[in-house]
Amino acid sequence: MDNNDLIYLMSVAQHGSLSRAAKQLDVSISTVARRLDALEGALKLKLVDRRATGAFLTPNGERIAVMAEPIVEQSARIQRTADALRNGDRVQPVRLSATEFIVSDVLAPALPDLWRRGIHFPVHLMSQVQVVSLASRDADIAVRMSRPEGNSLIARKLPEISQGLFASVTYLGERKASEIDLSQERLIVFDDSYGRLPEMDWLSQMGLISAVAIRTPSIRAMLNSAISGGGIALLPAPFARRAGLTEIPLEGMIPSRAPWIVCHRDTRRLPNVAKVYGWIVDAFKIATGISSG
Repeated sequence: MDNNDLIYLMSVAQHGSLSRAAKQLDVSISTVARRLDALEGALKLKLVDRRATGAFLTPNGERIAVMAEPIVEQSARIQRTADALRNGDRVQPVRLSATEFIVSDVLAPALPDLWRRGIHFPVHLMSQVQVVSLASRDADIAVRMSRPEGNSLIARKLPEISQGLFASVTYLGERKASEIDLSQERLIVFDDSYGRLPEMDWLSQMGLISAVAIRTPSIRAMLNSAISGGGIALLPAPFARRAGLTEIPLEGMIPSRAPWIVCHRDTRRLPNVAKVYGWIVDAFKIATGISSG
């Protein structure tokens, strides 16, 4: 048995599909399938039930995945130690994985505060839709829009971000926001890149799916579309208001989103990681209006 095949099993367990596991591991779907086949062949057990709706671990697969977690963690720990020994005294960057909007609209404006903290090492802000593996050291810190699972991870909830539907004065024209019938408008919303989202469930419950004109994984694209008058966009409220957009009154509230900052237990205590971690927490407080800085 190749212990590296266990990484593929763990990724499928986390993401629930071969395609999402492939994105996270930066390999092809066929590679994920092949490595799972090899693992099942070596163990002579059916580990993954592959369906049209996704990939799910069998009871045997779940038991093996629980046993595999410390093996995968130990392998990653060995790799991190080898990296440190190989690099010697060279200063290593702290790598942060987050969505494009968090990188560009929450963290980038907070860079002056990062420098004021006496940062003397590189910081890599990686804009990524897919969930990276902290155990495999694809990143040192991640900001995710849902709470992660894993005994080796430390997660802290960041300030919730309220959401709403927003339009520009150009789009509204002479109409009042309170007069808008959303079912007759052009709505700009998320696609399924992030999986099933509460706000999209809300949209469906309100009977507004038929009004959706544009789907995109990019909040920045939705924001700019709304600013240009291209439609009514589902947006994080603090940023939409800051851009001068008008909020459309709703009968019910759109579910808020709670970001999570996540670190691996092995890296959380590292001084450089701790400095960037604290900066991220404060950047979210400022961006969501909890702190004036």
